[in-house]
Amino acid sequence: MRLRRTLRHAGALLLASALAGCAGDVRGTLVPVSASAPGASKVTMLVATTRAADQDRGILFSGERGTPSFAEITVSMPPDSARKVGEVQWPSRLPGNPETDFVTLKVDRIDKAEALTRFHKMVQRTPKRRVLVFIHGFNNRFEDAVYRFAQIAHDSRANAVPVLFTWPSRGSVFAYGYDRESGNYSRSALENLFQGLARDPSVGEVSILAHSMGNWVTLEALRQMAIRNGRIPAKIANVMLAAPDVDVDVFRSQIADMEGKRPRFTVFVSQDDKALAVSRRVWGSTARLGAIDPDAEPYRTQLAAANIAVLNLSKLRTGDKLNHGKFAESPEVVQLIGSRLIEGQPITDSHVGLGDRLIQVTAGTASAVGTAASLAVSAPIAIVDPNTRRNLADNTEELGRSLRDAGDAATAE
Repeated sequence: MRLRRTLRHAGALLLASALAGCAGDVRGTLVPVSASAPGASKVTMLVATTRAADQDRGILFSGERGTPSFAEITVSMPPDSARKVGEVQWPSRLPGNPETDFVTLKVDRIDKAEALTRFHKMVQRTPKRRVLVFIHGFNNRFEDAVYRFAQIAHDSRANAVPVLFTWPSRGSVFAYGYDRESGNYSRSALENLFQGLARDPSVGEVSILAHSMGNWVTLEALRQMAIRNGRIPAKIANVMLAAPDVDVDVFRSQIADMEGKRPRFTVFVSQDDKALAVSRRVWGSTARLGAIDPDAEPYRTQLAAANIAVLNLSKLRTGDKLNHGKFAESPEVVQLIGSRLIEGQPITDSHVGLGDRLIQVTAGTASAVGTAASLAVSAPIAIVDPNTRRNLADNTEELGRSLRDAGDAATAE
């Protein structure tokens, strides 16, 4: 009885937090609108996904698991004068207003052959034939990943073909375990994508940006690739691991399996990342990679030996209450990412000050790579932040399922 009362109290508290964070949510934002607004920006991306197809045109792909599928999507963003770098302007109603909201202009579901044809046309028009692959984190619906990556591609101005890899996430803070296993389910599909890009003679260079739980999928795919090929192909030049929700000991083992010359790895860490602190307690691990102190031993020596650059954002202050998306929310930091990506240089804070002074980047470099201000966090504590997620219906459903399961277990005992 005491356990049941505890569960009821916990459920009420979490539901109240979910209610606070989900007011005004709209779903199905991927139905194309008829036209863009004057001065609006457009991004066309190719999408590879292991999500199951959804019959709703506004959703396109669900959070359930499916076979590898492909799409091409064009997103319109409001004129720069009507938006801030680092934010996605979500519609408050459907259809969205292209003058003030992110909206979709075109959505094509395509097969693999057509995806390759369109990809090759895009690469031929891109300087140095660069490709940028983005892998999102925990608690992301398909539309979340699409709009977020559209913003990354636009704000970076890195002149790279945007390729989104999106794995099955239910977009619920109560589905951490499901999302984690969906990452395992998707790692071979991501490896196949990396293999295809590396072998494609039309591709010049590949950069990878992963966030939070997406780092686990990415590292597993690269590890498999290295074991299968004997090394990671040189075309994969940059791997950026932002706030990685990965056990630090597991990461050490994954890197050890990537024999030979590796890509330039950059890890973005912050010791005050509250989401990773809770993830550490959930998993019972010694540390999550994204929350280590890179100046402390043994990390300092091990990172140097593996030639892994670290950008320590611990002293940087942003509007992120959980300190989990600092790399995205500071225009100065993401500007550094964008400029280094273009210049082919490693990303490190060894030549810039990160303390109370903001990063200064040479004028004329790329604009910020910013992502949405509401980048999904990678731990169950996310629900306590009223700005974390917008998905009341799914959160409530998942909560009910969890409480029923816990109640059944208690009754059985």
